[in-house]
Amino acid sequence: MNVVIIGISGRVGSRLATELLQRGHQVTGIARDIGKVEPRAGVTLKQADATDPATLAPLLAGHDAVISASMFLSSNAASLISAVKQAGVPRLLVVGGAGSLDVAPGVQLIDTPEFPAIYKAEASAGRDFLNALRGESALDWTFLSPSALFEPGERTGQFRIGADELLIDAQGKSWISMEDYAIALADELETPSHSRRRFTVGY
Repeated sequence: MNVVIIGISGRVGSRLATELLQRGHQVTGIARDIGKVEPRAGVTLKQADATDPATLAPLLAGHDAVISASMFLSSNAASLISAVKQAGVPRLLVVGGAGSLDVAPGVQLIDTPEFPAIYKAEASAGRDFLNALRGESALDWTFLSPSALFEPGERTGQFRIGADELLIDAQGKSWISMEDYAIALADELETPSHSRRRFTVGY
């Protein structure tokens, strides 16, 4: 497939590119500063502000799917949805956050006392982004939330898939490596099973 990754310069975006290239896909990487992105075979780099639909839409046209791996505080759900629709791209996959996952009936992780204040603004923006997607009926979207601890690590291929509840392992830890997260998102790209839904991945 020909896939666009918005935010390819970031830690998650770069690992998604690696996973997709290993699977034989072609990648177009979009970033505000492509000077921060190391050129590699199979990746076409484009510099753009992803919050401007008029600029973004022509760069998305002709692709099979768009993956947004940008920070939510620097993203705009309405603008991105508009650009993807204008470009005629059939699918949008979004690298989500863990803050909007349920930890108890009616309680999301972001609303617990233990949630770090430093991450609250980004997590709140991520929840708003998800809610905007949930109000979208025409576009085929998927939002993949990682577990609470989301850092670079090993590519094991061993993980669990969940729906809207935070996944916690037998030791009480909620975590996933960015490398294994990339596998889960690439699997969803190739074999869609969460159309117009959020899901999560963890150990």
